Amino acid sequence: MNLVREVLGPRSKYDKSLPYTYEARVPIFEGSKEFNAYVADTICGLVEYLSANDIAPDEVQIFEVYEERERPVEVVLFATADNQWLFRPDLCESFKTHYPGHIEGGHCTFEDRDGKCDGP
Repeated sequence: MNLVREVLGPRSKYDKSLPYTYEARVPIFEGSKEFNAYVADTICGLVEYLSANDIAPDEVQIFEVYEERERPVEVVLFATADNQWLFRPDLCESFKTHYPGHIEGGHCTFEDRDGKCDGP
């Protein structure tokens, strides 16, 4: 990575048509309004982390976080009908129409981001 990218961060973070980050909210216990939050710069990094930590799709709400707003992500974009996580390349295919022009030919605009997830 060149020095400019090290200082400014990933180029895709400056694209206002894309979320700045993703946040997953998992209730502390069933019915609780309090939650644990998990944050990742990519949806694939977030999904991989949640799956590795035995958090099922129906236990979580995922939000796209933009500079001035957040928007919930529809479950059908990241999970199957039988409550299984989608992983690459199926996850990429699912988001292809959600982010038109950003996922094509096995590459995506998010490739410049770190897929690491942070959480409690």
